Amino acid sequence: MKVRLFIVDDHYMVIEGIRSLLQQEEDIEWMGHATNGESCLAFLEKDEPDVILMDISMPGMSGIELCKEVKKQHPGIRVLGLSTFDQRSFVEKMIENGANGYVLKNAGKDELLKAIHAAKAFKSYLSFEAVKALKSESGEAPILTRREKEILEQIAEGLTNQEIAEKLFISVTTVDTHRKNLMLKFDAKNVAALIHLAGKCGYL
Repeated sequence: MKVRLFIVDDHYMVIEGIRSLLQQEEDIEWMGHATNGESCLAFLEKDEPDVILMDISMPGMSGIELCKEVKKQHPGIRVLGLSTFDQRSFVEKMIENGANGYVLKNAGKDELLKAIHAAKAFKSYLSFEAVKALKSESGEAPILTRREKEILEQIAEGLTNQEIAEKLFISVTTVDTHRKNLMLKFDAKNVAALIHLAGKCGYL
């Protein structure tokens, strides 16, 4: 029986890459894609895939929030977190919100298929990197990108998203996405906690 597959990712190249990787597979039925959480939820009102490959870092609603919403509205759908991040907090939050597994975007075709079929069978699948991240010490400092470090410094100075966007010549949406990623990486509930934790890890 074919696995009805849907993908949510804000990068079209990722969508096309995975589609071309899997389009020759006879047991995969490509249902389509969405580039954000809102259009994914709108699609699910009309049709239900078996498995959703879900990017974690997206503008607007993150994959972590979307996963929770999908599982609440459509409990039968299996979700696989799809990310470039192999950090403990990301993996944990996806699993907490009902994801059936977690795969990195650099996964090969065999691993991707293994994860999809495991999810279809209501089994969990975690990539090697995700398992390693879960086993890592929770006190470990998260790894930040150069851009995240820049934005973190601006947040610590009290700048708004709009001000940071103007200063770094990037869009407000991009700043907001980085801000959300920072909150997730440090597992911070608010900006004060983020600054405190970042300071403890030596980033500020």
